[in-house]
Amino acid sequence: MCTDLFSALDCMQVGWWSTLMWIIPMTAAATFMLSSSWSQSNMKSFLKAMSINETRSLPGIPLLIFTLMGFILVSNLLGLIPFVYGTTSNIWVAASMALGCWGVLIVSGWTKYPAKSAAHLAPGGAPAPLVPLLVLIETVSVCIRPLTLMVRLIANISAGHIIMGLIANALAASALHWEAFAFLVHVGYYMFEIFVCFIQAYVFSLLVKLYSEEHPA
Repeated sequence: MCTDLFSALDCMQVGWWSTLMWIIPMTAAATFMLSSSWSQSNMKSFLKAMSINETRSLPGIPLLIFTLMGFILVSNLLGLIPFVYGTTSNIWVAASMALGCWGVLIVSGWTKYPAKSAAHLAPGGAPAPLVPLLVLIETVSVCIRPLTLMVRLIANISAGHIIMGLIANALAASALHWEAFAFLVHVGYYMFEIFVCFIQAYVFSLLVKLYSEEHPA
């Protein structure tokens, strides 16, 4: 039972049967992607476009990013279904994706190309007295990347759920002559949240792609 606005962000507030609602959309999406020549051609075009800046040291990064974006998008959209817990609003899920993608790139770069990875921390042409400070700043900026990835995804998805809860409470408590207006506002914001789901999946994947382009080759 939902007792407050933040209950939508609590995985213990939904029943175990809500996980069964994953089956229908996932099965439909998989069937469409495997059987539709249109979707297959668009998928190939998308992967080809992402492979333009692909490095030899990261041959599988386009497929990884495409899979990551698809997972985040499906999770975001499923979180908008009533009584279905949105996994991307969970700090552990978002942290696992952010730390996993960031950690793979960092470990791969420092393991295969330690000298180039270390040189990346010091900008070229910088004055010698400022090099230690610049290295420290660059190190901090690299280390906080998973935190920014995680917070950006959680904040946008969680804020949307909370605002939808506020609008729903206002709709339930509104007078009869205000119900139509409140309902239109709720539907309009719901459509906006669908747009946010696409944007957040794209932004998360785009940032991972930009981080992968800094991988030394």
